[in-house]
Amino acid sequence: MIENRTILTGGHLTYLKALWGTIWAQLPGCAGSRAPLGERESMRSSEKAAGAPPRAAADVRPLTGNEAIARGAWEAGVKVAAAYPGTPSTEILESLASYPAEDLHAQWSTNEKVALDVAMGASFAGKRALAAMKHVGLNVAADAFMSQTYIGVNGGLVLAVCDDPGIHSSQNEQDTRIYGALASVPVLEPSDAQEALDFTRLAFEISEEFDTPVIVRGTTRLSHTRSAVAVGEREEPKPRGFIEEPSKNVMIPAYARPRHLAVIEREARLKDYFSESPLNRWEPGEASFGIVTAGTCYAYVREVLPNASVLKLGASWPLPDALLRRYCESVGRVFVVEELEPVIEKEIRALGFKVEGKRFFPRAGELSPELVRAGFEEAGILPPRQRREAWAPEPLARPPVLCAGCPHISAFMAVRASGARVAGDIGCYTLACLDPLRGIDTTVSMGSSIGNAVGMAKAGEPKPVVATIGDSTFLHAGIPALIDAVYNRADIAVLLLDNHVTAMTGGQDHPGTGKTLRGEDAPKVDYEALVRAIGVEWVRSVDSYDLAEMYQALREAIDHRGVAVLIANRPCVLDPVKIRGPAFAVVDAECNACQSCMNLGCPALTWSDATFEGRHKVRIDDELCIGCTLCAQVCTIDCIKPAAAVTQ
Repeated sequence: MIENRTILTGGHLTYLKALWGTIWAQLPGCAGSRAPLGERESMRSSEKAAGAPPRAAADVRPLTGNEAIARGAWEAGVKVAAAYPGTPSTEILESLASYPAEDLHAQWSTNEKVALDVAMGASFAGKRALAAMKHVGLNVAADAFMSQTYIGVNGGLVLAVCDDPGIHSSQNEQDTRIYGALASVPVLEPSDAQEALDFTRLAFEISEEFDTPVIVRGTTRLSHTRSAVAVGEREEPKPRGFIEEPSKNVMIPAYARPRHLAVIEREARLKDYFSESPLNRWEPGEASFGIVTAGTCYAYVREVLPNASVLKLGASWPLPDALLRRYCESVGRVFVVEELEPVIEKEIRALGFKVEGKRFFPRAGELSPELVRAGFEEAGILPPRQRREAWAPEPLARPPVLCAGCPHISAFMAVRASGARVAGDIGCYTLACLDPLRGIDTTVSMGSSIGNAVGMAKAGEPKPVVATIGDSTFLHAGIPALIDAVYNRADIAVLLLDNHVTAMTGGQDHPGTGKTLRGEDAPKVDYEALVRAIGVEWVRSVDSYDLAEMYQALREAIDHRGVAVLIANRPCVLDPVKIRGPAFAVVDAECNACQSCMNLGCPALTWSDATFEGRHKVRIDDELCIGCTLCAQVCTIDCIKPAAAVTQ
């Protein structure tokens, strides 16, 4: 028997869902709500018999998980949305910005805390609001987040937080569900794009019903996988005014103490709600064992064990104790399949049940059907597959590199030549830690470079100390650290890499570009004026494509006693427009294979079959070359020329 008990509160009737993957139709008399597929067909048959006009077909679109989250927020009537771009969450705000400006305000914020503060402000004003970020962005927003959980909400407040199991594009793979437990905030975990839309809509209802922020947790696999999604219409909730209640909105100790008690009581009510909610679905099967799972892992489980008894949790915090007890008592062995930390496994064990999970399924990395199958084979649930002798071709080494003509290349050529100790930061330029540039010694988190450099200098690091930081990262978290460096008279050089865009996440605007998320003109930060206002006396801006000036300016910055800021100024060659000049070529007859140009790490430069004194000469791929001239500047015998001149 499928557990499908329902609590009908507020607008929750809209979100009843009997079977996973069904496409819902419009329920008569309830605008915006949908019925399961079987009911829809029954309704159509009744209407046809009664002579009613045929119902319009459902609007089904191929959406990624991020696009579906954005659509769900728009349909829920969100009025303010803010984010700082970070893979895998970036496309949520980009998608929301495609909806009419009269429907909602969507903005890039300078960092995730500011984004959450903006969303919280909209909630205070009685409007539904969304803040989107990647998992490590929640670290930045945590101060505000942990206080807002005491305050609660006025207008619904949802955080779309996208984790990165497998560390595809992050510095760690922390599990956002633990933040949900820490803050006593519900965490909804969709398993596909349809659920991403539906759960996001429901998240606003839960937020207002239980006076709480709500996290919708995505992962890289959900964020970037596209599938069919039935979309609905936008529903504007009734306007709410500001709540004139300082004891709720102002977290001084006297007010925070009773609010903490309210949070504890709220979590108990949420546990009861989720124990009966159709978000969590019991799918019966063979009773000798059962599987508790959530998120994208559900699809892997169903692919590997289509006939198993499965409890699919749509909410991974707070966990529904009553439902978990009923389920665990109904099966023999209990397995938990979850990505990253054993959050569900530990909670079931705390209920007194023997449960198996991370013994068979890895705690690190992204799960897959292959890993899930291997785990159940090891557990004795599936027979071992016949192992064929593996064919293991030698993989072609393709290390990540900066783009051809990337303006960061010259900066790290100069940094490497300086012999300095280099504190790096988060951005495309972090790739400069690899060969051949080898220009970064440490990288921790957004904005850490300057503070790390201050600490190295104050600790007596014998080498000169340089911090490298990109323009968007500087605005995100570098400014307070630079103030600290000036205040504490640190002897460091800061290399501010201004490529006029947030490049690593796909070319998003920020306050230094002069454009908003919607492409409208905006005030543009003057970095030199900002840095001087902080109190930095040695400030200079150089063209990143002028290699000699870059080398000289960096040497002078390092020689300066105190804080020096060198701004490397050149736009990204890919975003917002692709920059391409006349390609260069090597005069093969003159090349002496000195390899100086290969130290750039430019992907347009490769070795040719021709040799000189046993060393391979170099050739330039004219399809990749953008004509930046850096290779020509480092060539020791001046044999790199514009391709047109070489071919004449």
